[in-house]
Amino acid sequence: MLPRYHTVKQAGEHEINIQRSRFIAHIKRAETENEAQEFIQAIKKKHWDATHNCSAYLIGEHDQIQKANDDGEPSGTAGVPILEVLKKRKLKDTVVVVTRYFGGIKLGAGGLIRAYGKATSEVLEAIGLVERKLTQIIHVKIEYTWLGKIEKELRASDYKIKEIHYFDIVEVETYVDESQVMAFMDWMVELTNGQCNMKQGDTLYLEEDYVRES
Repeated sequence: MLPRYHTVKQAGEHEINIQRSRFIAHIKRAETENEAQEFIQAIKKKHWDATHNCSAYLIGEHDQIQKANDDGEPSGTAGVPILEVLKKRKLKDTVVVVTRYFGGIKLGAGGLIRAYGKATSEVLEAIGLVERKLTQIIHVKIEYTWLGKIEKELRASDYKIKEIHYFDIVEVETYVDESQVMAFMDWMVELTNGQCNMKQGDTLYLEEDYVRES
């Protein structure tokens, strides 16, 4: 499992118009090729009357699966530009379909490459990206008298609280980067003067909105 990677935040679409042609970019997260193909077919069914439904996807930790389809546009002018945007942004598990309704003005090969690339870039900006960080859930059990201090310290730190359970004693679940597990546990011991019980839980990804540095 990758320690961290970027992908699309959610499914969505965004439309642009170039020389009277409508380009509707649809995007979705897909963790398998079957998911990607199902999404592509669903868009083709929805926009059955479109001139083209061009697509591309990147799937796998190391981009093992890469596909691009021009769907009738001149070779290399649609699917590849879509795929190149995904690769340039270093996204994982992402599928894009750009639907084109021809507006009567031919764009030429260069114009098509720019149009499909622009449609893909703009849908990424419109829908947003997330960074997925591999974390381990640490369960910290404490007496209620420690809750105020622990919660305050956690919320002021870079750690993210997953959930707080109010049982006979309090159990605080926290997302901790795998490289920081021991440091986190030592910190909890220090904060509570050793009056806490901890155990390591599931390993899973924590998602946070990602904004590129300009």
